Amino acid sequence: MTTSIIGFPRLGEFRELKFTTEKYFRGEIGEAELLETAKDLRSKHWNLVKEAGISEIPSNDFSHYDNVLDTAFLLNVVPKAVQDLALTDLERYFALARGYQGEKGDVRALPMKKWFNTNYHYIVPKFEKETDVRLASHKIFDEFAEAKAQGLLTRPVLIGPFTFLQLADYEEGLDATDFVEGIVATYQEVFARLAELGAETIQLDEPSLVKDLAAEEKALFLDIYNRLLADKKGLSVLVQTYFGDVRDVYADLIALPIDALGLDFVEGKKTLELVSTGFPSDKVLYAGIVNGKNIWRNDYAKSLAILEQIPAENLVLSTSCSLLHVPFTTANEEFEETIVQHFAFAVEKLAELRNLDTIVAGGGQEILETNKALFAAERVGENADLSARIAGLTDADYTRLPAFAEREVLQAERLHLPELPTTTIGSFPQTAEVRATRLAFRKGDLSAQEYDDFLAKHIDEWIKWQEEVGFDVLVHGEFERNDMVEYFGQNLSGYLFSKNGWVQSYGMRGVKPPIIWGDVTRLQPITVKWSSYAQSRTTKPVKGMLTGPVTILNWSFPREDISIKESTLQIALAIKEEVLDLEAAGIKIIQIDEAALREKLPLRRSDWYEDYLDWAIPAFRLVHSTVAPDTQIHTHMCYSEFTDIIPAIDNMDADVISFEASRSNLVILDELKAQNFQTQVGPGVYDIHSPRVPAEGEIDHTIEAILAKVPSRKVWINPDCGLKTRGIKETRKSLVRLVEAARAARQTITD
Repeated sequence: MTTSIIGFPRLGEFRELKFTTEKYFRGEIGEAELLETAKDLRSKHWNLVKEAGISEIPSNDFSHYDNVLDTAFLLNVVPKAVQDLALTDLERYFALARGYQGEKGDVRALPMKKWFNTNYHYIVPKFEKETDVRLASHKIFDEFAEAKAQGLLTRPVLIGPFTFLQLADYEEGLDATDFVEGIVATYQEVFARLAELGAETIQLDEPSLVKDLAAEEKALFLDIYNRLLADKKGLSVLVQTYFGDVRDVYADLIALPIDALGLDFVEGKKTLELVSTGFPSDKVLYAGIVNGKNIWRNDYAKSLAILEQIPAENLVLSTSCSLLHVPFTTANEEFEETIVQHFAFAVEKLAELRNLDTIVAGGGQEILETNKALFAAERVGENADLSARIAGLTDADYTRLPAFAEREVLQAERLHLPELPTTTIGSFPQTAEVRATRLAFRKGDLSAQEYDDFLAKHIDEWIKWQEEVGFDVLVHGEFERNDMVEYFGQNLSGYLFSKNGWVQSYGMRGVKPPIIWGDVTRLQPITVKWSSYAQSRTTKPVKGMLTGPVTILNWSFPREDISIKESTLQIALAIKEEVLDLEAAGIKIIQIDEAALREKLPLRRSDWYEDYLDWAIPAFRLVHSTVAPDTQIHTHMCYSEFTDIIPAIDNMDADVISFEASRSNLVILDELKAQNFQTQVGPGVYDIHSPRVPAEGEIDHTIEAILAKVPSRKVWINPDCGLKTRGIKETRKSLVRLVEAARAARQTITD
């Protein structure tokens, strides 16, 4: 038996790629230095995987921003507006990822969406009528050659043609079938060039196969692969799936002339059942048995029990998905041994694969017994009182009264806001000074009073600026918060925090998900101090800013010893206490962000409600169900696809919901109108994930498009998301244009 992984983290052990790329963005270094850093990281990672004893090593899983965007450049699926700019290839690449605004032109970034059921985001490619699909990049070949020059025969990885077409957008009048011929021809050219370079196998990632497949989607997949596999150019083809099972197409997959198939035995509910029906002896099964998305140690006994039931004659042990979704290594952490022994980050998962391989081969009995002892011991005790509270919840605990329509009237009378009220999502830029001061306080180099004075000064400055610009509902800026989940977790029992547990979220943006270790309760008030202070500095309403229970759960590494539902309800009860304290302190508007609501939504529609929405939506309602009718509850949702769960979102029973919308061209508005959405809405009017400042008139046109589909009395004007990662100058210029556009739109309504 051999071992492999689907992909490896690319930011670097200490986020080297992030920091070097940001220097490039700031103009402090050139392309050559950035590319050299990337090359060094690839070499380090390949050799690390090799030295860990992994038999098959992937290449081209590295990316400067996103693998889907890499594939778009490979296939020349690049909008004409960007191709026409007099930019280098790398500049064009980043222009699509981040937007470009300079002397050579002005282009907006492509849309960004969640990568299946993870917190990673991919750039959405777009096919236009002018799109000429052809081989247009050499990255995959260069990286294979790099590894080969170091004596490593890697397996090149590429987003599969079916998944690429499924994830892409299309200009009106076009669909995937218009590009099948060009896609197949280009992939075959990739095959041929890799074979010339000495490659033996190519990995085609097809995670879209784990979703519900309509008849026409299944037909598209088979059409592509029957054409593609007619001439493999001498390569062995591995079709790799992850994040679920392939029940809709398993029989077709094993009948295709592919050489290997990768299946997920962690998240794939029916994967074992499917392979139990038989697996071809002439194909290799890559068994995803080590969890690539969570940080807990693998239970070897459970994994071995699964492996014993797999009938495949040729088996490779692998991860359930790319290790992109977990931190680099526990070696850089400071947990006690009694704690860290329960964790496996990316490097440790390599060892788990090797250990399982050793045990299956008939050795490693001591390793197995040590692992069994780890799982036999009680890790944490149960909070009996908390369990009783959850068991005692009734329907009344999830129901807010009176109904929304009556609350809407009462809130309007209390708040006296104009039509098209303006606000931001919560955070303002966290400058180097803010981060350095917070670090100094955490290290004890700054007293509590000195730190409080610093925060008060920043809050005062931004409250005054918001008043001068003319915002209607203000925010305090969240300068005291390092992260919207970690900040709350630090004030909750049951949480642990890594020192270097960074995971890529999008582009060079890393997040450090906290770890839910035990039962969760609130230890003390979390946000009341600074929300109350900000409100005392103005007569305008200041939003209290909280992170919702579903997002806290989804942006943490969850426990595996209790259900996700139970963990979420524990968090919901804790955040409920915070909501009531804010209300008691006189905060009239409370925003409870559920940025990651969709993140854990099952990929198959048949599992949506029973496995997720039937408890996730009530968990949000539990948080705000007992506030007064005239307290206005907001929530916010980040980059994702929400159009198919609009009724569930309306059922959250918030008073105002703000959505990411600018990068997705406001497509959600059509569905809001069709579903007779009752909640007030704030579709984002400009993209904050790009440094680009909206052009003159741009936000005006966006507001005009919103008002064409949503009644003005239901509309709020706000950016897409929080402004933590942006610079002060670009933020202020963009927000001034936002307020000016809202004023102009109000005048139009009045006229």
